[in-house]
Amino acid sequence: MEELLLLRHRISLRHVLAVTAVLASLPAAPALAATPPTVAATSAAPHLDAVEQTLRQVSPGLEGSVWQRTGGNSLDTPAGDPAGWLLQTPGCWGDPSCAQRPGTDRLLAKMTANISAATRTVDISSLAPFPNGEFEDAIVAGLKASTAAGHRLTVRILVGAAPLYNISALPSSYRDDLVGKLGPAAAGSITLNVASMTTAKTSFSWNHSKLLVVDGQSVITGGINNWKDDYIDTTHPVSDVDIALTGPAASAAGAYLDTLWTWTCANTGPLSAAWFASTGGAPCRPTLEQDANPAPAAATGGVPVLAVGGLGIGIRGGDPASAYQPSPATAPDTACGPLHLPDHTNNDRDYETVNPEEDALRALVASATGHVEISQQDVNGTCPPLPRYDVRLYDTLAAKLAAGVKVRITVSDPANRGLVGSGGYSQMKSLSEVSDTLRNRLTALTGDPASAQTAMCQNLQLASFRAAAGSTWADGHPFALHHKLVSVDGSAFYVGSKNLYPAWLQDFGYIVEDPQAAAQLDAGLLAPEWQYSQAAATFDYTRGLCPTS
Repeated sequence: MEELLLLRHRISLRHVLAVTAVLASLPAAPALAATPPTVAATSAAPHLDAVEQTLRQVSPGLEGSVWQRTGGNSLDTPAGDPAGWLLQTPGCWGDPSCAQRPGTDRLLAKMTANISAATRTVDISSLAPFPNGEFEDAIVAGLKASTAAGHRLTVRILVGAAPLYNISALPSSYRDDLVGKLGPAAAGSITLNVASMTTAKTSFSWNHSKLLVVDGQSVITGGINNWKDDYIDTTHPVSDVDIALTGPAASAAGAYLDTLWTWTCANTGPLSAAWFASTGGAPCRPTLEQDANPAPAAATGGVPVLAVGGLGIGIRGGDPASAYQPSPATAPDTACGPLHLPDHTNNDRDYETVNPEEDALRALVASATGHVEISQQDVNGTCPPLPRYDVRLYDTLAAKLAAGVKVRITVSDPANRGLVGSGGYSQMKSLSEVSDTLRNRLTALTGDPASAQTAMCQNLQLASFRAAAGSTWADGHPFALHHKLVSVDGSAFYVGSKNLYPAWLQDFGYIVEDPQAAAQLDAGLLAPEWQYSQAAATFDYTRGLCPTS
């Protein structure tokens, strides 16, 4: 791809007016309602303020069950490791052989440590298959340590299963496997609820959240699936990230899991959408967190956090408390082929009201005034049958670029693409799918292809992910990225399970606003990621790298 030296021509008045108009049209909310007691002064967290205002407009009835803002949290750091809350796999930056994986080791140790401290409940959610290998070993070790200390626990394990996965993700089999690994002593002190669920087979919706909540007081969440074959027993491990928190934000995660389990417990049976098994004939526990951990976790620090999830399709049809009426979000190239599903991402108001995480991520990007870093598996989806992209997200990014905000996007190497798109940690054939879409949306915004190109040349960085020098791991496999990460202005960031491309799943994550934590995120992840990925950039304003097509 040829390089184009940047042409520094002035942006027209028409361009400026168009940018102003689009920025004004981005999701806004009415005046902020009374501030909850746990929330710090809003002026200290402007990015969270912007997101919260949007959620109060779009999904007011889901506050407390699907989204919640809290103060008094701490990033959960081991002694002597101030950035230890950042849990990334494999953590072998710069080493293509990845023989030592300190990040994965820290994650497994943290899982065991958190579960070992349990006195009442352990709540786990993931994507099928169930946790296996060293991930399951870490869970078992923690449960054994807790029960050896005399605690009796209730443990819920929930996985989302794509329709074909229901065949192998059998809760009864996993229950028996886990009981066998625990042994009689530990298993006798634990009541297990195990379930797999698919909320809408024809609309591709199932649980995709990755959560470990202990006693409603500590939480680990992000994008990491508990799969040994992808993360541990391989010479080309997936790069991914979780974060660890304590405080009221952990209670918010528990409330979200109760929401998922309430649907799951109501839909269990041999031919139903959810399969369930337990130990000792125990009933399904839809409100375990509410019942066992009724009081919000005590404050452990001063970090403001906004927990936000989504219900996908099939759990709730809409938020009756919402009066939100969105403007149409359309583009000529969102659909692919003659057969495609209804576009819930761009043209379904009710879907939007029960999936507040999508508006939250758009609002977070819209709140940026200086720079945005996006690290994702993809920003374009599997099309068909789903929409190609989120029009409002791309329009927000286009408006930021046109306004002079620096935008960096790192995605998984398209060489990871599977036969059906998402089967191999990439859904795109080329990075040009991203840049072409950005250029089209910028042109629609400015009315001028030259101004669109200038905005990209001046402000965009776009690259395939690299974890070390060279284009592959030592075994020849391309670098696979599974992050769901958005950071803005070196101040606030999202880490969770929600992808930026269209996907109608149950997801969960946190937006944290804390400049010190954002600096640690940059030093420990974003900086080394770009150090190696920059060599694969197709756009890089710092080097004048700016192809025309």
